[in-house]
Amino acid sequence: MGKYTIGIDYGTESARALLLNIDSGVEVASTAIAYPHGVMDECLANGTRLPQDWALHDPEDYIEVLKKIIPEVLMQSRVSGQDVIGIGIDFTSCTLLPIKSDGTPLCILPEFKNNPHAYVKLWKHHAAQPEANRLNTIARERGEDFLGRYGGRASSEWLVPKVWQVLNEAPEVYQAADKFIEATDWVVMKLTGYEKRSSCAAGYKAFWHKRKGYPSRDFFKSLHPQLADLVDSKLGHEVYPVGTKAGGLTREMAAMTGLNPGTPVAVGNVDAHVAVPAVGVTSPGKMVMIMGTSICHMVLSENEVQVPGICGVVEDGIIPGFYGYEAGQAAVGDIFAWFVENCVPEAYCCQAKSKGVSLHTLLMEKAADLKPGQSGLIALDWWNGNRSILVDADLSGMLLGINLMTKPEEIYRALIEATAYGTRVIIDNFNNSGISIKELYACGGLAEKNPMLMQIFADVTNLEIKVSQSSQASALGAAMFGAVAAGEERGGFKDIFTAARVIPRLRDSTFKPRPENVSVYDRIFQEYKLLHDYFGRGGNDIMKRLKVIKESAINA
Repeated sequence: MGKYTIGIDYGTESARALLLNIDSGVEVASTAIAYPHGVMDECLANGTRLPQDWALHDPEDYIEVLKKIIPEVLMQSRVSGQDVIGIGIDFTSCTLLPIKSDGTPLCILPEFKNNPHAYVKLWKHHAAQPEANRLNTIARERGEDFLGRYGGRASSEWLVPKVWQVLNEAPEVYQAADKFIEATDWVVMKLTGYEKRSSCAAGYKAFWHKRKGYPSRDFFKSLHPQLADLVDSKLGHEVYPVGTKAGGLTREMAAMTGLNPGTPVAVGNVDAHVAVPAVGVTSPGKMVMIMGTSICHMVLSENEVQVPGICGVVEDGIIPGFYGYEAGQAAVGDIFAWFVENCVPEAYCCQAKSKGVSLHTLLMEKAADLKPGQSGLIALDWWNGNRSILVDADLSGMLLGINLMTKPEEIYRALIEATAYGTRVIIDNFNNSGISIKELYACGGLAEKNPMLMQIFADVTNLEIKVSQSSQASALGAAMFGAVAAGEERGGFKDIFTAARVIPRLRDSTFKPRPENVSVYDRIFQEYKLLHDYFGRGGNDIMKRLKVIKESAINA
């Protein structure tokens, strides 16, 4: 019998499990299950209303889906749980929850059931932007060197602003929480019984450094006196490298999943980061784009340098022996989904229905007939704020050039082009900072399903794009790390480099830049940069002023 590992990818809307045959490299089975409570961004399950920019999960959903997805892939494949030698977990991040010391989430306790701050704050919870702004100001005033590793600005998506928001708005939750923990570390804790915090999550989302640890007690005290003990009392100093074994599966979890007690479980990982070795990238000069509702841009380097506006650089954060850089766009696929759900006329819906295709497919077909620049439109891709390189969740989207003749497919294509321009800004930023990008690799739903988009990205960036064969690159990467946690003695791999030489598969065809399109997009990109800098760097803060007016109107 072959040897297998399971990778579990916890996303925004659902969790996916992938069963990997590590002898053949074949993805034997996979399944996905939506979270029972979904994303709570308007109200809790009990009807408690949520303010603007909130995004929560119920942590019990993570265990509920776990009960189903592992038995499901075993049943699909007819593989025995005894032949599974390792498990890997990855999570969209920063996804944070307050817990008691035994791992109990505060939100399941009766006294906190109606308190939104007791629930999981999802990565796209942006309501901690005031805390992030204040953190950045204080860190700059104090000359804190850690801020340079994160592009000069911390994001509201990260751990410290979210914890600080809890302290500011719900001090009773802060005091009751024995720990604040990343969801990836919490699930690993539930699987193994051990709290083993991931160096990836700690490094990219909580300012942890391999040699320096967390920022000083004095820094946290300067944010708020009660945060002085944050690391000592609610985070802890023990952080573990990705690819190492967190522990073995408990008897309770083994019975729940159909696996053997003691099955090795890898230290948790972050979804975008774990996808890098899953496309076979283990060396510098290559950017991996994980393309879905948002895009994460991952790069390896032998050097640690300061790159403005990135999400972070962490030693060994992606692959041991390299500095891993992360940048990203906060909305990509989400923008296209918004347009299809809100801005397409009934005639297009009828046409798509008559052709038996989705609205996305119909718009893609129509947009593919347009030449670059033909629509006369340009957009800014900030529908969910800007993650890189401006790091500002208060920015918003913009569409310029629209007139009475503008058609839906022209807007659809302009939105796609805008996301490609956003990626080019990120690539240029890396190149200008001494981190050379020579090759592009892509994985995720958009890379798999939207060839027009991929060609536009190749034309805008003027770089060839290689695409993963796997439709579940993050789950595949998690499974690979599960095999590393198992080790050679159990039939796994000695390290992630060995796994990355054996497992990943790329498509035979690639997306190559078309010179005639590159020249046009170069011209339009210069206009995009003017708008990017004007609205994003303080030339005109109208987006932020409009947001203030909107909030005043809502709260009136």
